[in-house]
Amino acid sequence: MLQVQCKAVLFDLDGVLIDSTRAVARVWHRWAVEHGFDPEEVIARAHGRPSLTTVREYLPDADHAAENREVERREMKDLEGVVLLPGSARLLSELPPDRWTIVTSCTRPLAETRLRAAGLPIPARMVTSNDIKNGKPHPEPYLTGASVLGFSAEDCVVVEDVPSGIRAGKSAGAAVIAFRTTVKDDELKAAGADWVLNNCSDIVLARRDLDLILALASHP
Repeated sequence: MLQVQCKAVLFDLDGVLIDSTRAVARVWHRWAVEHGFDPEEVIARAHGRPSLTTVREYLPDADHAAENREVERREMKDLEGVVLLPGSARLLSELPPDRWTIVTSCTRPLAETRLRAAGLPIPARMVTSNDIKNGKPHPEPYLTGASVLGFSAEDCVVVEDVPSGIRAGKSAGAAVIAFRTTVKDDELKAAGADWVLNNCSDIVLARRDLDLILALASHP
């Protein structure tokens, strides 16, 4: 087993700790059809980025705030199929509470709603799209996530599932573990992932001290 040393772990939410793929797809499919866009294209572009970014790209002249509120309302209402991914609850329970947080492109209300639906704890210093100006793939989300825990991004490991998030982590200076829950391995590697695993079941906390030691069950 490969061992990775770090000070803290920064988790993406959807596709890493929980699976909300079907719910997200339903909401964006309906939105795309209503506005005359290709649903498959919209769903692919929306994943892993703030919803406001997608709204602005497709409706440059619209009331972006109002459109985004409607998307968020629908996502908070549609929780069917929002479930834990394997190993996520166990890994979070193993990690010291002050050594991990969630860095998500969701708004804070949506992130908290999905965490409650999945039965996961809500970290006190979670970073959401409400807390940043520049979403993934910009490094700001993960720079902010490391900062709120009191560490530099270089001392953290990021756990992601899509290229935009991987690029955000790498640009921030962190090492990145990518899960093959959403896209193919070659896309994850092309984005710069250091290791590609199945899910949190492939990560075990081998030591919790001044440094954390993560044992990875498999890697390229």
